[in-house]
Amino acid sequence: MTATLAAGAPTAGKSLRHNDSATACAGALTALLGAAGLGAGALGMFGRVREVGIGWLLPLSGVRLGLDPLGGFFLALTGAVAVTVGLYAIGYARRERLGPVTLAVLPAFVAAMLMVPAAASVTTFLLAWELMAVASLVLVLTHHTQPRVRSAALVYAVMTQLGFVAILVGLMVLSAAGGADRFTDLHRLPQGARTAVFLLTLAGFGSKAGLVPLHAWLPRAHPEAPSPVSALMSAAMVNLGVYGVCRVDLQLLGPGPRWWGLTLMVVGGVSALYGVVQASVATDLKRLLAYSTTENLGLITLALGAATLFAAAGARATATIAAAAAMLHLVAHAAFKSLGFLAAGSVLTATGLRDLDRLGGLARRMPVTTTMFGVAALGASGLPLGAGFVSEWLLVQALIHTAKEHSAVLALTTPLAVGVVALTAGLGVAAMVKAFGIGFLARPRSEQAAHAREVPRTMLAGMAIAAAACLTVAVAPAVLSPALRPAVAALPAAHSAPFTELGAVVRLPGLQGSIEPGAIAACVVVATLTAALLTRWRRRRRPAPAAAPLWACGADDLTERMQYTATSFAEPLQRVFDDVLRPDTDIEVTHPAESRYLADRIVYRSRIADAIEERCYPPVIRSVTAAAALVRRAHTGSVHLYLAYGALGVLVVLVVAR
Repeated sequence: MTATLAAGAPTAGKSLRHNDSATACAGALTALLGAAGLGAGALGMFGRVREVGIGWLLPLSGVRLGLDPLGGFFLALTGAVAVTVGLYAIGYARRERLGPVTLAVLPAFVAAMLMVPAAASVTTFLLAWELMAVASLVLVLTHHTQPRVRSAALVYAVMTQLGFVAILVGLMVLSAAGGADRFTDLHRLPQGARTAVFLLTLAGFGSKAGLVPLHAWLPRAHPEAPSPVSALMSAAMVNLGVYGVCRVDLQLLGPGPRWWGLTLMVVGGVSALYGVVQASVATDLKRLLAYSTTENLGLITLALGAATLFAAAGARATATIAAAAAMLHLVAHAAFKSLGFLAAGSVLTATGLRDLDRLGGLARRMPVTTTMFGVAALGASGLPLGAGFVSEWLLVQALIHTAKEHSAVLALTTPLAVGVVALTAGLGVAAMVKAFGIGFLARPRSEQAAHAREVPRTMLAGMAIAAAACLTVAVAPAVLSPALRPAVAALPAAHSAPFTELGAVVRLPGLQGSIEPGAIAACVVVATLTAALLTRWRRRRRPAPAAAPLWACGADDLTERMQYTATSFAEPLQRVFDDVLRPDTDIEVTHPAESRYLADRIVYRSRIADAIEERCYPPVIRSVTAAAALVRRAHTGSVHLYLAYGALGVLVVLVVAR
């Protein structure tokens, strides 16, 4: 037996070294691809990039790649997230022992995402989009042996393919009506075709961005995927849904009519409110962050809709500010959401837990990770010194400074939009206070949390890069001004007004209003240092107190049972939004045998499901199932017949589009 173990030891050592080298290669390749995307995106924003065609790669149309300021902006944003995640993934993959398939698909997923904003034709865009969807599905299935992972992957696969079908049909109509495949050749579409393309692509791209009601995959897939994959999906992939809206609906089809802007504002506002309400009552840390993604993508969509509506009404200055707010919030969300998921991954790696009710006490055991999550939570809260503060301030300023004489529609919609943004910000603060306070402060609520240890340096380095990006966006947004200016100018709703300069003082073009993020940061730092010095001075002057036991209602010391849990913290909000959340609660009281007037044990259970998914999806699923039963009669098993069905469908779409 001893000889067998001794013989097997070198093999095990070689296997571990091979796995370590594979994880290092996968992480390094992911980071290198991200750096290449960042550089190519900078060339697209600030220089002229010649279009490249590869005719042999795809039959008939080939592959065409090219960059303009809008595509360069999203390419650089995706690359920056990939650099952070690639560095983090080296340590994460070693701790979690990710398999070779995951390690190979991770850089392929990044490459597919980089292809999407670089696509210069409809065919290339559809190819890159589908490659991105398939790669992300494989990564979600990393832990496919668990039933809940398979269930989440199934929902994600169905939703992403339905979204792809909508995008496919919409872009086919666009290409047929425009008589071209290249984006630069698509001009002057008929009004009917423009409306059809707008509705179809909004549904498809909105599904990828996690907008309500097509968001059901997001809170399922994000928690079950490995944390580096969750960061890529939430901080980079969902942004490409916004890119599709900007490229197709706002640039190629724009400028759109007022009802386009109203539609985007309604969808964005409902998504923001619903996402933040669900995040405020969620107890799973990664699920909370996933719903926060729906919230922030809703705010971005609302800002783009406001820009479209303002431009159609003639309010060009405020349209520019709203477009700038959307682009800046994309950068902020990519920074703080990638940091949030990476920090959550560190917690999961150290404790094996995602349930906030069982966490706590991590501030002492994992101080660096706690600080990093605090930076991410501050950014998601939209408070001063947070990454999302300046962009949300710009959005509010655009909404309140719009001259109401431009349109009665503006007079009705802008106050409602301001209320949506304000309520979203308030609930976002509550959600992040719960996540940070319950999950990282106070006392540990489980043995896993009590014995947690800090994660490896490569994981900390990846989080540090994302934290630096958060602080840069929050304190010195002027660094991003050169990149935002060409991206904002690429949108028809904003190109005719000067772009707001994000200098030391953020000023609004043609309007009264300014803000100084650096001055706010300096005041907060000075106030904090002053309070700390005064507290230390008072302690020195005050005599040392005598040792005495803590009186706490007869207890010698506080325990973890005497502090709030995530469920109890969110209970007041759950009561307020009871009609929206529709919680399923149950109280079980166990009485002793001696008397039923005494309680021996009380168990409280609360389950909050996705109300939209439970109420809206079952009728659709039943209809699709019934339709599938009818279509099944046409399934004869003949491949030639199936190809004929596909060709007939394409022909019908093309004829209708023409």
